[in-house]
Amino acid sequence: MQNFNLEEELKKLPNKPGVYLMHDQADSVIYVGKAVNLHNRVRSYFRKNIGRGPWIDKMVSQIARFEYIVTDSELEALVLENNLIKEYNPKYNTLLKDGKTYPYIKVTVSEAYPRVLFSRQMKKDKSRYFGPYSSAAAVRDTIELINKLFGLRSCNKNLPKEIGQERACLNYHIGQCAAPCQGYISREEYGERVRRALAFLNGDHQAVMDDLSQKMLAASENMEFEEAARLRDLMASVQAVSEKQKITDSDQEDKDIIALARDDTDCVIQVFFVRGGRMIGREHYYLTHTGDRPREELLRDFILQFYGGTPFIPRELMVENDFDERELLEQWLTSLRGARAYIRVPLKGQKEKLVELAHSNASLILTRDREKLKREEGRTIGAVKEIQTLLGLKHLNRMEAFDISNTNGFENVGSMVVYEKGKPKRSDYRKFRMRTVTGPDDYACMREVLTRRFTHGLEEKKQLQEKGKEEEFGSFTKFPDLLLMDGGRGQVNIALEVLKELHLDIPVCGMVKDDFHRTRGLYFHNVELPIDTHSEGFQLITRIQDEAHRFAIEYHRSLRGKDQIKSILDDIPGVGPTRRKALMRQFNSIAEIKAASLEELAAIPEIPWSEAVKIREFFKKQEEEKKSVLPS
Repeated sequence: MQNFNLEEELKKLPNKPGVYLMHDQADSVIYVGKAVNLHNRVRSYFRKNIGRGPWIDKMVSQIARFEYIVTDSELEALVLENNLIKEYNPKYNTLLKDGKTYPYIKVTVSEAYPRVLFSRQMKKDKSRYFGPYSSAAAVRDTIELINKLFGLRSCNKNLPKEIGQERACLNYHIGQCAAPCQGYISREEYGERVRRALAFLNGDHQAVMDDLSQKMLAASENMEFEEAARLRDLMASVQAVSEKQKITDSDQEDKDIIALARDDTDCVIQVFFVRGGRMIGREHYYLTHTGDRPREELLRDFILQFYGGTPFIPRELMVENDFDERELLEQWLTSLRGARAYIRVPLKGQKEKLVELAHSNASLILTRDREKLKREEGRTIGAVKEIQTLLGLKHLNRMEAFDISNTNGFENVGSMVVYEKGKPKRSDYRKFRMRTVTGPDDYACMREVLTRRFTHGLEEKKQLQEKGKEEEFGSFTKFPDLLLMDGGRGQVNIALEVLKELHLDIPVCGMVKDDFHRTRGLYFHNVELPIDTHSEGFQLITRIQDEAHRFAIEYHRSLRGKDQIKSILDDIPGVGPTRRKALMRQFNSIAEIKAASLEELAAIPEIPWSEAVKIREFFKKQEEEKKSVLPS
């Protein structure tokens, strides 16, 4: 890159179509573009005062080098551009925020006894596909309804080869399958049921409604009221599906209706999916890195990225605005579809109203999500600012909270939860299993947890500095702007002592509780500060407190659930389950066992004198280790 001479490389650009890639100083691809003429297009970025707009100007200021790929045609360049954008995700390209794979209904018409299945992929396997749909739940409900209506199989048996090899399944016995696996229905009759199911999926619901209505009346006349009720419920299900699939056009074509709404920061695309003249669903998509690009360019980028990744290309796309490369994209869509595809801009009639409806929906989504974002900012960033103001801090971003959990002093564990900008950062959560504390001593446990947390962080920082990587962060190196202790003065003082011993200056705040164990205020700098219990700041503190408690309890339970939780007594040679139970029957806690004399221990029938000596020596050794691990 040091040898890259911009002026010389610009002269070498060919007068051919192709794709160009812009790189920054770190050699990352920051923009991918397509050109009918590489020579003219790439050179245009480096001309001065041509009114490109601030977004492109900012991108150009970061270009350290460029490269290009020549293609045989503009259409080839379009395809390559799309592939490279997906590969590199350049920061200055408009990107479609979409990781979804949409569901389809698949009918295996090539099988002797076809099935109706849920599918996330559309393959060339001679099956019939319906969709895509926007709701997986709706697809599964529709498949269940079809199988109930027509008695189609859902098993994976190889029919007719496996007919009669096994007993009929439960679906047959509850009247939801005609059991072709037993030969109870002929292939011709089963095929007729499949034909009716395909008609239903194509929108012919009335024939099914008429058939169900006749059967319901017949069952009622024969006083078969349970069967009549079942048929009535099926009719209600069919009616619900019919109402969801509203007629949108009389030409019975497959089409997508696309509209765009944007504001200063966000851009939303709304798509209505119309299949066979019926709207089967809708979905919205966000575009990022939109900058000040024109609407037409954003629409073009969306079509290129979305339809380059979807398995189904409709015959027609209806859009709000015309754009320069519409005919080129039509060629590309036609090549993907294998049949003629069109991009149209309706100017009047029902089609124009559909595009307007899509635009209205996109605008509503933009407004709704903006309001949602404001509420979320109030719950997070706004709440953090409230706490920062209340405590008089200059800067507050990262908060850490700690909690201790145990069962009568057995298996003490600690939790550390982290919040940044008012949101949990779960990747930084940590669990601690006590090494030195054996009884129900929360203060001692908290001292050990905090000492280990910050000692580890200081050691990691030192190691990174020695390697010349001090700008990097390890798992413990990022220290908090505020420590939140699940308790009042006692917990705060423990934290302040640990920080003083380690020469760290971090504000510590205690969460003071009332008689009902509810937080009533904050203990900070030896003063209890009242806090509005209806404020966002208070709600955030409560969430952090609850999260620390939940994380500790969850860890404690996981140890118990795996039978890993055990008394510290299990670590004493010669003390097995029988002697451990005997000790716990005699004493109420580990602290009492630890304080017991040799005579008191040996008085237990299951504990001989030699074992009593071992128990005393074990706890003596524990005390010595504790003094070596923790500063006095």
